Amino acid sequence: MSSKNGHGIPWPPLIYLAAIVAGVLLHLFLPLPWLGGVLADILFAIGGLCLLAVAALWVSSIRMMMRARTTLNPKGMPEHLLTAGPFAVSRNPIYLANTVLLIGIGLIVGSVWFLLLAFAAAFLTTKLAIEFEEKVLSERFGKRYRDYSRRVRRWI
Repeated sequence: MSSKNGHGIPWPPLIYLAAIVAGVLLHLFLPLPWLGGVLADILFAIGGLCLLAVAALWVSSIRMMMRARTTLNPKGMPEHLLTAGPFAVSRNPIYLANTVLLIGIGLIVGSVWFLLLAFAAAFLTTKLAIEFEEKVLSERFGKRYRDYSRRVRRWI
């Protein structure tokens, strides 16, 4: 699949992009029933809040990674173990943001497909990227990473 030297396919962006494309196509050609009325307005508002949370997570996570001069590439070799800011809440705040993006879109456009695909994308990201990244981080940072992973959950 990949190696510690950073070669291989950076799966997470491709997984989430594929989920968005699949969500749009499924919503257009095979729509599922959605709740209407007042509840739809509330879900729309929650979806908007989700998108604000996504922007906050992306900006704060990427800014922190850039300041630490560590790689943004999911297959790259990390230079530093980040444990503060958004990384104090989730070990994977960017992947969390990507998943919340799908949920937010689903709530805004009223598509169950996006909600289902959010969970599928999170599962695939865990299997194709996070488990590998955790192994690399454990080897690179040892006890510091293991202590961090006991304190902070993988997702939230």
